[in-house]
Amino acid sequence: MAGKNGFLLVAVLGVGIAGSVGGWFVTDALEADNDFCNACHLPTGAVLHGVIRAGFDALPAHDLAGIHGSAQVGDGGDTRSFRCIDCHGGVGFVGRARVKALAAKDALVWLTGDFDEPNHMQVPLNEADCRQCHAKFAEGDMPDSGAVQFHGLAVHNADLGVNCVECHTAHVGGADETSYFLDAPSVREQCGRCHSEFRRE
Repeated sequence: MAGKNGFLLVAVLGVGIAGSVGGWFVTDALEADNDFCNACHLPTGAVLHGVIRAGFDALPAHDLAGIHGSAQVGDGGDTRSFRCIDCHGGVGFVGRARVKALAAKDALVWLTGDFDEPNHMQVPLNEADCRQCHAKFAEGDMPDSGAVQFHGLAVHNADLGVNCVECHTAHVGGADETSYFLDAPSVREQCGRCHSEFRRE
């Protein structure tokens, strides 16, 4: 009897592991399509993240996400457009696993019919997400305005504990492309962490 139970346990574990590995690769393929990311419909009939997707696809681009959406990545003939998952997929195995676990939970909630449009990111973007492509910002990487650029100072390329999206807005339409979609109040708050002259009293 113990041998039979042991075999069943091993079989169940084997199926679970195979399903998890298979599910990982299947979801990788699905997430490569932006339409899959927007495929869920809300109780109102609206498409999930419909407004955000419209901004991402808009030409000419009017937000930072749209600039990425219209950019080509890759080398030589292997270029493709940015996809939602390129920024929102998590970095490294732990980051990817966290995003996939959240997506699985959201899918289960959606299947129960009790799903609402999220009003915030449960897995916010952090510096590592942006640095997948933007590894370093040197003064020569930016247009010459005659002023010292933030990332042109070596100390600002160090780990300041400030995520890129705390200053640069991604999905906010109407932001100013010439200022790299910076959100002035957020920038002032972040600068105030080190520079007292930016602090509001």
